[in-house]
Amino acid sequence: MAYRAQQIKPLINPWVGLGAAALVAALILGTLSVVASYAPEAGQLGPSDWAAVRFTVSQALLSAALSVLFAIPVAKALSRRQFLGRSLLITLLGAPFLLPVIVAVMGLLAVFGRSGWVSQLLEVFGLPAIPIYGFHGVVIAHVFFNLPLATRIILQGWSSIPAERFRLAAQLGFSSRDVARYLEYPMLKRTVPGAFAIVFAICLSSFAVSLTLGGGPRATTVELAIYQAFRFDFDLSKAAMLASVQLVMAGSAALFALWASQGQAGFGKGLDRVVLRWDGQTRVAQLGDFIAILCAALFLLVPMGAVGIRGITALPDLPLSVWSSSWISLKIAFTSAALAFLLSISIALSAVRFAWVESIGLLAIAASPLVIGTGLFIMIFPIASPQDWGTVVTACVNAVMALPFALRVLIPAVQDVIESYGKLSQILGMSQSTMLRLIVLPRVCAPLGFAIGLAAALSMGDLGVIALFASTEDATLPLQIYRLMGAYRMDDAAGAALLLALLSFGLFWICDMWGRKNA
Repeated sequence: MAYRAQQIKPLINPWVGLGAAALVAALILGTLSVVASYAPEAGQLGPSDWAAVRFTVSQALLSAALSVLFAIPVAKALSRRQFLGRSLLITLLGAPFLLPVIVAVMGLLAVFGRSGWVSQLLEVFGLPAIPIYGFHGVVIAHVFFNLPLATRIILQGWSSIPAERFRLAAQLGFSSRDVARYLEYPMLKRTVPGAFAIVFAICLSSFAVSLTLGGGPRATTVELAIYQAFRFDFDLSKAAMLASVQLVMAGSAALFALWASQGQAGFGKGLDRVVLRWDGQTRVAQLGDFIAILCAALFLLVPMGAVGIRGITALPDLPLSVWSSSWISLKIAFTSAALAFLLSISIALSAVRFAWVESIGLLAIAASPLVIGTGLFIMIFPIASPQDWGTVVTACVNAVMALPFALRVLIPAVQDVIESYGKLSQILGMSQSTMLRLIVLPRVCAPLGFAIGLAAALSMGDLGVIALFASTEDATLPLQIYRLMGAYRMDDAAGAALLLALLSFGLFWICDMWGRKNA
């Protein structure tokens, strides 16, 4: 029996997580401060710099608009149709997010390029080919990557409508137009702005797409201009100035995405019944849903299949440089995954007690990896050769970039474990290390494996920071593929792209299965 009030010790020591959050904040904010200190006044932006800003904003706006516009009918069709393979198709919608950018670009070139399947089909009918390089190609690639993301976000909005609302609509005799007016339109009004803002923010900081499909004077993004200022002019001042502009744009987009995602009030909770749809059962509606799902599936799966078909014949005869680059990419991916594991689990444990800690981990959304790389290059250059630190810097930046996704998966799981078993652990007198080893980690192993696999896959396919630091000998596999494409060795590039896709998906599958098996 307790005769006086006693202070309850925290279940998990938060200081490790606070230290990890401080390191992340120091990396992001410190590099941004260095970049800002090197940047001259914004009035010194030249005509080409302003052209890059206009191109960056215009392609991001159009890419986000098209991604969301096409995602609405696809999400609507998936929400009200049940068919064989539906779950598999929804799962495959996440594949482009894990697919390395350079691999997807090769697939798009095989389909929409000058000698691609679509161009050959258009030539049969006497129509001009689709211009894949420049503005059109950048937009097509961004829609390829972000259409699945927008579809999943909007599909989640449809899933948030309780089954009881559709049941009531059927009892009241609502037509498809009435259901759209009173149920679907309010949901879209709440969901679409957030999806648009998120896709817009992603397209703003895209680098690899612009590097491979843009790059001309009229198709240069701000991030590509930063890279060109480094690699071709070695103008640190101009690179820092452009990095500051990129920071303002990305930060503004991230804030708008956060504001837009809050939205309005939802429909409330239901009884978790299976959603049955009585609307949209006409043949015209069924045909429209079938066409929407088929077009989205072909648009997403055909480019990936094209890479596999062309690359599988070249895979056995790949040059030695490709295999050495694969080993470098694997080392970076393993290091990045390990860092992401330590940072994410530490910050997630601290976020249970201090909710504001999560916001530090989410800073990476507003910061461009190329801007962070710019700051680190400026910091390392006076004391050492940046090329000697290329793999370490790339692994660290990739781990930080994957942190927001990992935290969104881990924090709810950790909070649930602490709420369910925290008091019992205190009653049993468990130490913090014992609780972490026996209670927390086994029960968050599944989301933890998913987060680690995601970090490894994203790091494996990254073509951003390494482009600033890599020498001719220390190229990663994505950078090696880009160089093979520049040398017009397309067969070798296709084989290397297939190898990169297999390694990326393989790392994710291994980590995800490890988490599920040990949960």
